[in-house]
Amino acid sequence: MENHGEEVTAVGAPIRSRLLDFVEPAPPEADVPGPNQGPDTRRSTLLDLVETAPPPNPAEDDRPRPKPGVPAYHTPVFVPAHQRSVAGTGTNGRPARVPFILCELYAHPAHRTVAFAFTTLGKLVEALGEAQPWVAASIGPLAEAMDEQGVTVLLDPRVAPGEANWRPEDLAAYAREVRG
Repeated sequence: MENHGEEVTAVGAPIRSRLLDFVEPAPPEADVPGPNQGPDTRRSTLLDLVETAPPPNPAEDDRPRPKPGVPAYHTPVFVPAHQRSVAGTGTNGRPARVPFILCELYAHPAHRTVAFAFTTLGKLVEALGEAQPWVAASIGPLAEAMDEQGVTVLLDPRVAPGEANWRPEDLAAYAREVRG
């Protein structure tokens, strides 16, 4: 995991998401229900839980502690990500959409492929724009999962100014696609 303050550009151009590298075509079945269908669609309370969680107690055992400048393993971070789904079979044997979360990956001149993690939601919005979808995660499990894929996690990167990856109209189009 790399820490604070790297200017993220690709040969002088603003960094671009590799999101479209992972888009799969929709399955041919027209009757596959989309996620979030139905009258009980609710807002996630994950951010509410993160904001109201008490600070962790200092460990009272002999576990190793992070090196200076490295956040604790369970430090909450905000990660550019969004929901995707694949065609599958539901418990009743009928076609269904199986949702999962996809972390957005970015090209980086020194580290090849990187994932971003931000210590505050404000830093994510400042770097990537207010329309950027995100998830809250713990830095340790995120860094381990990304390392298994050969991806470096950059914490609070400084992103070169430019057009945001997600604009409000992109987010609206994505929401229509997800709702099917």
